[in-house]
Amino acid sequence: MASDELAGLGVLVTRPEAQAGVLATSIKAHGGIPFLFPVIEIEPLHPDDVAARANMLEPPDITIFVSANAVKHGLPYAADSVICAIGPATAAAIEESGHPKVISADSGFDSEHLLQALESRDVTGQNVRIVRGVGGREVLAESLRSRGAHVDYLEVYERRPPRYDDSQIEQLNSRLCDGSIHIVTAMSVESLLNLFEFLNPDAMKMLTTAPLVTPSARVIKEAHNRLTDVQPVLADGPQPDDMVRAMIACCKPRDF
Repeated sequence: MASDELAGLGVLVTRPEAQAGVLATSIKAHGGIPFLFPVIEIEPLHPDDVAARANMLEPPDITIFVSANAVKHGLPYAADSVICAIGPATAAAIEESGHPKVISADSGFDSEHLLQALESRDVTGQNVRIVRGVGGREVLAESLRSRGAHVDYLEVYERRPPRYDDSQIEQLNSRLCDGSIHIVTAMSVESLLNLFEFLNPDAMKMLTTAPLVTPSARVIKEAHNRLTDVQPVLADGPQPDDMVRAMIACCKPRDF
């Protein structure tokens, strides 16, 4: 539903280009002005390399997809296994591809919540395949191995900072410094750290005047470690509606 609750507010959207559009549309629907500056680029690994790696692994009993990008580039490697997803967006991507039965957490969107959803499942001796990008957290694998599962990774894409020319970077810094950006978003610790790499000292100082909206408590912890006066706002989740609600809430006048 359209509203003017973000009227005139500039919002820095740092999601990868393929995922930024839906959030930008939602911001516009509430009167905001999205400024798209992706700080992570998704690059699929060569299909032949992925296929060769998959052929070296034991057939999976359970396949876990950590993101919608993992689904996009790795769904064929789930075979006939039980399919699990971290977060609603990942589950939706799997279901849209014709797999209606997906195990995911009732709430939450991280490894810890999926592990809770899998608590009642006996994974002893099971081959678990985690489909993900290159690198990442180890909590899923470590927990499942401690319960007797055999866990392999199948990496199907890599994340990297986009390449911008000097004028594009200068535009970002100028918009932060002149007050055109009122809200900053960061979906992950990696995206937050990549954003910092593009900012000059004056723009970094301005990050303490603009609320930082994120669905991740880990992002907030990292932001506090690096910026003493940062104003973090924790969204209920990573979906566009969750993020926009948090933006609206942090911009409402408060009674003191």
